Amino acid sequence: MPVDIPTLKAQWVSVLDELERSNRTAWLALFDARLASIDAGVVTLDFADREKFAGAHGFELGSRPDFLDALSDACESVLGVRLSFKS
Repeated sequence: MPVDIPTLKAQWVSVLDELERSNRTAWLALFDARLASIDAGVVTLDFADREKFAGAHGFELGSRPDFLDALSDACESVLGVRLSFKS
């Protein structure tokens, strides 16, 4: 079953809760991400809120492949559908 942004947004807190349980380090890097778009099962994450902070905050961690894989695992656990994520 295809997943759209409204469906994913409705379950996003549950996905992040699952990610926190399974990989707290990935959760720390990704919990502030916003869902920007979804196309063919690939979700683009947006960290635009980082602009409100001064200085470097290491948001490049949000694109670590192992963290994005952990997020895919959490999403599959909650929604029953495996999505890919990119930032």
